[in-house]
Amino acid sequence: MSRHKHFTEDDEPEIEGPKGQVAPQPWMTSESTQAVLRALASSGSEARFVGGCVRDAVLKRAVKDIDIATPLEPVEVMRLLEAAGIRVIPTGLAHGTVTAVIGKEHFEITTLRHDVESFGRHARVAFTDDWEADAMRRDFTINALSMSADGMIHDPVNGLADLGRGLVRFVGDPQSRIKEDVLRLLRFFRFHAYYGHPPAHVPSLAACRALAHLLPNLSGERIRGEMLRLFMAPDPAGALSLMQGEKVLPHILPEARHFGRLRQLAWLEDRGFHLPGFKPDPTRRLAILVEADAKGAESIAARFKFSNQEAERLVRMRTASTALPTPALSSKERRRLLYRLGADCFVDRALIAWAGLRDVDPRSDAAASEPWMQMLQEAMLWQPVECPIKGRDALALGIPQGRRVGEVVEAVRSWWEEGDYRAGREEALAELARLAAMKTH
Repeated sequence: MSRHKHFTEDDEPEIEGPKGQVAPQPWMTSESTQAVLRALASSGSEARFVGGCVRDAVLKRAVKDIDIATPLEPVEVMRLLEAAGIRVIPTGLAHGTVTAVIGKEHFEITTLRHDVESFGRHARVAFTDDWEADAMRRDFTINALSMSADGMIHDPVNGLADLGRGLVRFVGDPQSRIKEDVLRLLRFFRFHAYYGHPPAHVPSLAACRALAHLLPNLSGERIRGEMLRLFMAPDPAGALSLMQGEKVLPHILPEARHFGRLRQLAWLEDRGFHLPGFKPDPTRRLAILVEADAKGAESIAARFKFSNQEAERLVRMRTASTALPTPALSSKERRRLLYRLGADCFVDRALIAWAGLRDVDPRSDAAASEPWMQMLQEAMLWQPVECPIKGRDALALGIPQGRRVGEVVEAVRSWWEEGDYRAGREEALAELARLAAMKTH
């Protein structure tokens, strides 16, 4: 079958048994995982791995979170785990979820469910012992996979085939799935960014386009969480461009403009260079995508419910009052920017400038990249320096408290910067005294 076939709901497969087997992987055979499985199996019921750990095991990607499903009800799950000496946190009893904790490892364990009534994230569910019913209530076919402790894959809706061809599609009718929880609309594009290949599933896209007007009904926190995860995809620009083309993105981020710059930034962060301590960052990627000044950045931060610290960082990246760091600046000018901006903001703005340049001409060679690399390395090794004098030093010289104190101190700070931060406290105090004397005449 062609990878580029357009699938419709008429293609929904019949329920089938196991589809394959994954060879044992370290996260499956670790003592902690085995301890949890033994505790759950002590009642005679089967427990299976579900969710992202199954997808990533099939694709041979690193597994981060281990989720387990069981037909046992949560009270019984807690009893069995505690009897095995495993700490349990009742993280979501109403929805059948508890968390087993062994050392630093966490295992989310959820009772099989089927929806009784769906109204967003607070759907009313009933517990069941039917694995297929639980699979049919999930959002995408690639999320409906489950895996037995021996690695046997259970795949009732052809999720394995979809995963292999890079096809993200809803289980059942896409519009019905989205209306159950509108966040699934954003999750479709996020999963497409991580697991999908073009072209995207046409009926799913059509449903997303038709229901995009519902997105503003979601809380800012939920939109923020999903979008920042999308921004961390290897190529977020591809999925975001798709959202723009389907008229989805304007409902939550109308400021999105610079998809090419975002693609270049993601490439630089993920593959372009490697520096100790450096990490790709979703807020930086958001900042380069949008067309917004400082006030516009404040609006985005408020809409996405950013913390004060996150909002300040986004605003500083979108503030045009200071120069963008580039290798064209002299060493002295770069140090002045480092002092004014701080190392983190300097790195943010330098990467934005570099990605913007590459968007204009992406064919830059290693020789052209080297000055940028060197500048970023210097910035990450920068040790903050502090002006040797403060306002109290001006007051000690007899300058009355008020505007004059700030003026004189700022003048000394400018003199200190002009001298490339070399002057010590004694020299700075002498300059302060000189300026203070001049102000009194």
